Amino acid sequence: MKLAAVILAAGKGTRMKSKLPKVLHTLCGQSMLSWVINAVTAAGVEQTVVVVGHGAEQVAREVEGRVRVALQAEQLGTAHALLQAGPHLKDFRGQLLVLCGDTPLIEADTLSLLVQNHRSSGAAATVLTTEMEDPSGYGRVIRNDRGGVCKIVEHKDATPEEKKIREVNTGIYCFEVDGLFDALGRIAPVNTQGEYYLTDVIEMYAGGGRTVNAVLSKDSVEFTGINDRVQLAEVEQVMRRRVLRNLMESGVTVVDPASTFVDRGVVVGRDTIIYPFTLLEGRTVIGEDCVIGPGSHLVNTTVGSGVTIQNSIVLGSLIGDDCAIGPFSYLRPETRLEKGVKVGDFVEIKKSLIGKGSKVPHLSYVGDATLGANINIGAGTITCNYDGYKKWPTRIGDGAFIGSNTNLVAPVEIGAGAVTGAGSTITRDVPAGALAVERASQKVVPDWAQRKKKK
Repeated sequence: MKLAAVILAAGKGTRMKSKLPKVLHTLCGQSMLSWVINAVTAAGVEQTVVVVGHGAEQVAREVEGRVRVALQAEQLGTAHALLQAGPHLKDFRGQLLVLCGDTPLIEADTLSLLVQNHRSSGAAATVLTTEMEDPSGYGRVIRNDRGGVCKIVEHKDATPEEKKIREVNTGIYCFEVDGLFDALGRIAPVNTQGEYYLTDVIEMYAGGGRTVNAVLSKDSVEFTGINDRVQLAEVEQVMRRRVLRNLMESGVTVVDPASTFVDRGVVVGRDTIIYPFTLLEGRTVIGEDCVIGPGSHLVNTTVGSGVTIQNSIVLGSLIGDDCAIGPFSYLRPETRLEKGVKVGDFVEIKKSLIGKGSKVPHLSYVGDATLGANINIGAGTITCNYDGYKKWPTRIGDGAFIGSNTNLVAPVEIGAGAVTGAGSTITRDVPAGALAVERASQKVVPDWAQRKKKK
């Protein structure tokens, strides 16, 4: 049987106090809308329509290529929003999931259970409900004497007695699509908000003799909506615990989950240890037997196995096996380290290839450079790659030794096995196996200190 979904994401989200549409705020590296789309896709949905309104162009760009988009130009309520998806579903026959784009904690398994229950019950509509200690703000589920659902009353429209009910509407439904959009067209805005409520369909169905079912979920946290930045942070904590739990269950050691931040799409190999105050973001992939942190930040970086990264920032880089980075290294985008490279304290590397077994131990800058294997870069070495107008390359051959405080003024090439004297400024190519020294001759003035004291 076919399954489709409509995600309602047209709201402005004024309490976020943001220029960004609410559903585009991120949790663990993904927008809350993307979390919902991923959940419905994993639940077996074949066709998804996202209803947009506020910030429509931004939201449409976020979901481009993944779902269809329907515009709710004027926000007149949830039933009106769902009605806008109708043209995209005119040829669809089957079941339709309806849910909101600001509930990113929803799980695919929960949606699958809802659909299975709906199909087995033969209902026209099934409501996903939960019980809350404090149900304020949520629509109350009103059941008949037989336990069936007869209506849902929004909090603002509920009587004092109805407000005592703890079973609430999660805003997630499964409908038979046949007849649904006809029913939506018959809804009137007879409520305190003057809006077209989707919940009125439930009462319409129940009153017309069509079966309305309910599935009660015990995990109320899963249905937490996000209306402000406080709730955003609270939900992200839950999401982060889920991500870290999955990593730990797969064989990764997370020393302190409370101080570790990992995006959902990050992949980490077995027996890797992640120390506190580490952030792993974007499309980062880390191999086995690594030690990451403390205090490291990796974004869109691929790391081999057996790598150590301490107190360092690594962005858009490729790190080979058995490398050691840090402490306090900064690897900028398009950096590539081959196997066994050492990058030490206060080293910055940008858009460079460092060959197998080479060492840049400390206090150096390497930019727009290609380094061969088994090179040693002395402390304080700088590739002077920018002349104020253009970036120039530096090339260093296998086995070269660059003395401390060397300035390599690009474009320049240092041959294999060559050596530069400490404190040199190299402006011309150095042949393989040669020694290059460029510095003023040392001058010594005897007894200078004593003579100065006498003055």
